[in-house]
Amino acid sequence: MEFNREKKVLGVRSIIFWIGFVSLLTDMSSEMIVPILPLFLTSVLHTQIGTIGIIEGIAESTASVLKLFSGWFSDQIGKRKPLMIIGYGLSNLIKPFFAITTSGWQVLFIRFGDRFGKGMRGAPRDALIADATTKEDRGKAFGFHRAMDTLGAVIGPLVAFIILNTYHGQYRTIFVLSAIPGVLAIFVLIFFLKEKKKDENSEQRGLPKISLKQMGRKFVVFTLISTLFALGNSSDAFLILQTKEVGMKDTLIPLAYLVFNLTYTFFSLPTGILSDRIGRRPVIISGYVIFAIIYLGFGLVHHPLGIWILFVFYGLYYAATEGIQKAYIADLVPMGNRGTAMGTFNAFTGFAALPASIIAGSLWQAFGPLATFATSSGLAILAAILLFIIKE
Repeated sequence: MEFNREKKVLGVRSIIFWIGFVSLLTDMSSEMIVPILPLFLTSVLHTQIGTIGIIEGIAESTASVLKLFSGWFSDQIGKRKPLMIIGYGLSNLIKPFFAITTSGWQVLFIRFGDRFGKGMRGAPRDALIADATTKEDRGKAFGFHRAMDTLGAVIGPLVAFIILNTYHGQYRTIFVLSAIPGVLAIFVLIFFLKEKKKDENSEQRGLPKISLKQMGRKFVVFTLISTLFALGNSSDAFLILQTKEVGMKDTLIPLAYLVFNLTYTFFSLPTGILSDRIGRRPVIISGYVIFAIIYLGFGLVHHPLGIWILFVFYGLYYAATEGIQKAYIADLVPMGNRGTAMGTFNAFTGFAALPASIIAGSLWQAFGPLATFATSSGLAILAAILLFIIKE
């Protein structure tokens, strides 16, 4: 009996570790590209800022329907790994094609494919983590995953910085080299991650339905408040563009993004453990307030030094929200509906990405960056207040 229990614990740890390692490699690949893509669009393809907002919004929002479908489908078939392979495979194999783009619409197509892949893998992956853990250690598990994920996001910008300094302005070289960790991620996922078999006795009878009512009032309220917050959480492309507006050199921008990811990595596990002890809501509310302060700061900053400080705290915001929100959703819904719940939450908040980025780009072009960031800050404060006053 003791041997079986230890074997089960080791199996759970193995699942969490390999999921984290796959995310590390994938984020390394992605974050080699993310900090420089807005610069590539504006300086090489001469794309307008308003158009960048549309590209980012469509890519994120259109793919959100896949997050809903993939989560529901993984509940239906009782397996998460096949959808993860499709999702990680598509994202990691399509991103290097940025190297041959010559127009904004081609970038949109590749961004859509990348986000399509993320939509396929995200909910099943999060549901697999939730299924393998208990409420008492779920925050820790999601925190570990976010730490591994973000460690890859630390390495990616560092590699991009080295390449840009060695081969100045060679954005396309970075896009090609991003394929290396991406292919490794697919290999690790296929051959090392062993999905835990479900207990037949705990399996939900009948197919799970995509229904907000079925998820319960607590889940619905939290999802709607988070969607309101997401309306102000536009693409990070605007942060990068503001960084350049303030006067930071292009070659240093990947390092600023690295600082953000270092903070995110460092605090992800501690905030996950903290949420296990004091509850998820206080940590998430704190994250929303930090976001509001940071975005207002981005609108008011006039010196590159301020950018470095803001990116540090931006990492703290991510650590207090990304993994914690997923752990909170897993707490609110039963095991048989977790894939559907994760997908529904991601779909609602993802749909908000399109108007969020379009609004941000329009405000920027009409009134300047302060209008964009102040609007985001105000919506974040409103979401924090609602999450505080609407009790469980």
